[in-house]
Amino acid sequence: MRYDLVIFDNDGVLVDSEPISNTILAAYLTELGHPTSYEESLRDYMGSAMHRIHEVVQESSGRQLPDDFDDVFHGRVFAAFERELEPVPGAVQVLEKLAADGVPYCVASSGSHERIRVGHRKTGLDRWFDEGCVFSSQDVGRGKPAPDLFLYAAERMGVPTQNCVVVEDSPLGVRAANAAGMDVYGFAAMTPAARLVGATQVFSDMGELADLLV
Repeated sequence: MRYDLVIFDNDGVLVDSEPISNTILAAYLTELGHPTSYEESLRDYMGSAMHRIHEVVQESSGRQLPDDFDDVFHGRVFAAFERELEPVPGAVQVLEKLAADGVPYCVASSGSHERIRVGHRKTGLDRWFDEGCVFSSQDVGRGKPAPDLFLYAAERMGVPTQNCVVVEDSPLGVRAANAAGMDVYGFAAMTPAARLVGATQVFSDMGELADLLV
């Protein structure tokens, strides 16, 4: 393995949550008077921390989202996760291979700690991640495309940034990894490869990742 730490994004990389959450987000924004299609939600918000959704809506409409927006949105998302969330195909096999080879890994997500844990419990991925290797934009304040989260994860895991690789599926995440000075493998499952500009390499089958990193 050429890297000393593999940093995984969570939504869309480990858990197949992007279709669920963006369907709900588009519907909720539309309900609140900010017409948004599913495709627009993916384009504008995929990989975003919650604060960025507020900022984009404020900038585009001049209106603020309700104070309880985050709570209502997460309530709807978590209920849907309990009904239908699954791991990304191939994710478990990658984690098994990294663990067997003794390669350190962690998750660094724009989502809240609660969102990460709810998704991991539902999909069974919690067995692969203890508290010491789960990082959220909540920990740093500024979400992607700022590099803060990835830099924080590397620092907490005790690995120099140049020895880290990030696995991301959003343009915002690729930009954040670039800004952190890390290699980044772009997962083009839901995001067109052409939008993952700046990725060290682009791949579309999570089951192939472990071999690509060697």
